Amino acid sequence: MTLYYRKRPTAPKCSMRPADGDDPTPPGTAGGDLLDGPPPLRYYPPGSAPLRERPMTSSQINVKTLLAMRRRGEKIAMVTAYDYHSARICDAAGVEMILVGDTLGMVIQGHENTLPVTVDDIVYHSRMVRRADPRALVVADMPFLSYQVSTAEAVANAGRLLKEGRAQAVKIEGGREFLNTVGALTDASIPVMGHVGLTPQSVHRFGGFRVQGRSEDSAKRLVEDAGLLERAGCFSLVLEGIPFELAREITESLSIPTIGIGAGPHCDGQVLVFHDLLGIENELKPKFVKKYADLNDVMIAAIAEYRREVKSGAFPDLDHSYGAAPRRASRADREDD
Repeated sequence: MTLYYRKRPTAPKCSMRPADGDDPTPPGTAGGDLLDGPPPLRYYPPGSAPLRERPMTSSQINVKTLLAMRRRGEKIAMVTAYDYHSARICDAAGVEMILVGDTLGMVIQGHENTLPVTVDDIVYHSRMVRRADPRALVVADMPFLSYQVSTAEAVANAGRLLKEGRAQAVKIEGGREFLNTVGALTDASIPVMGHVGLTPQSVHRFGGFRVQGRSEDSAKRLVEDAGLLERAGCFSLVLEGIPFELAREITESLSIPTIGIGAGPHCDGQVLVFHDLLGIENELKPKFVKKYADLNDVMIAAIAEYRREVKSGAFPDLDHSYGAAPRRASRADREDD
């Protein structure tokens, strides 16, 4: 497993072993600097080498990179992340795309769906992700009613996501009804990722988060929509919540990459939410989510242990406390010597 990391920003800290070259100077030594403390600790996955600086030859992922990956049959890994720290972790793991998704409305803000999310919300979270300076292409979701009202408003809002949020592309949900919007965005030099199938912004029209494309007519419409979106200028397409056979048919009919979520193994890539794949979110359990860790229980246990140590007085101990600066000998002391 190869992990890439640049010196800026530094690798995440956690209670494992010191990285090579870390200063072993104990806390509370001369100077009393508030930055004094235990040596930085970094996590190295079992059996892997330490996180290392990304090779200078590794270039920023862009739209052309993804198209080239599709042509040579290389799968694309995409993660939905919402802040600086999660973006750093995704970058260290080497994912090719980061989606600043409107699912932040549910995962971060605690709403029941994505509809309350605003352009300002996406701008704010996109800025945080981009501050991590990831190698991955950062795609920002266009939230509900940010592109449906008019083409002019869609271009203005997408422009904000690139100018203020520093995203490198935008994603919109829907099919043939938004072809003019896709065309206008691409004409404005804004890369567009499409999204068909289960489109969460249509939750009320669908009557809930339901699998789409199971009937012959709806499957045919999705295949047609996918082709139309490619011709309108989309550089990639998210296929969500559709039968895997249909996802394979769509993928084979296109020349742009498809990214699946609940769409089976035949897409050109996959996307999962950061909190889902790490087991941080445990309230929502869709079938398509695979947990690669169970951090929710780990975090609860860690905070519970912290609370117990605070209650008992075990924390902080002297190893986590600052000492006084060494007293300098007075002039009289030196003369006595």
